[in-house]
Amino acid sequence: MENRLLDQFNNVIISQWLSKQIEESYSPLSPRELFEIAYHTSNSVTMRNIFIKQSSSEDQGGSKAVFYSNSKKFIAIEALDSSLTITKYFSEGTTGDKIVLEVQPALKRRKDNFAKKDSEMKTQILKSILVERKLDECANLVLLKGINRRIYFAIGDARESAAVVPIFMEAEGASLVQLALNKWMETAQRLEQEHTFPDNLVPGILKNITQIKKWLLDLVSSFLDK
Repeated sequence: MENRLLDQFNNVIISQWLSKQIEESYSPLSPRELFEIAYHTSNSVTMRNIFIKQSSSEDQGGSKAVFYSNSKKFIAIEALDSSLTITKYFSEGTTGDKIVLEVQPALKRRKDNFAKKDSEMKTQILKSILVERKLDECANLVLLKGINRRIYFAIGDARESAAVVPIFMEAEGASLVQLALNKWMETAQRLEQEHTFPDNLVPGILKNITQIKKWLLDLVSSFLDK
């Protein structure tokens, strides 16, 4: 399962493309909290997550995510020891202005809003972003022609993670989301587990994941923006 985009990012993009970077201190959040909020704030339905690594500790840096957009730009989020950086890589003739004009103000605002919430709401928001990441993982596995077993478990993780989050389950449309996830779980389960996901099913599952992702992005943003 070759990840050519990630190879391109590591071997070419970082060293040869233009970039713009923003930096945000953690305080008063933990590195894990700010990383998750940055992940969500950088994400969109046009973004594909091609790499994710979680720090072993909530209170330390080490987490990293890489997105690829349909406009052929890359975004890297890194939780360093003392701050978090978001770097946008773009080719000549294009710009990375959005990261400064839109992402940075939104991240600062959401960081402040999140800090004021009670611990239960913080937990629910972070768990909802976990579902967001699991959906991204599933979409990436499908596009990488991953095996059915891994896709089944990625969908299952998303569905089970969502099931214990009240703000998710009580939102309008949640039952349809769970039905769609359950349908694709059952589909993946019926397939040969070590075979790659069938090409004829790819458009359908990606369409559903994109619809669910848009719904979830809007839901999480509604809680982070108030």
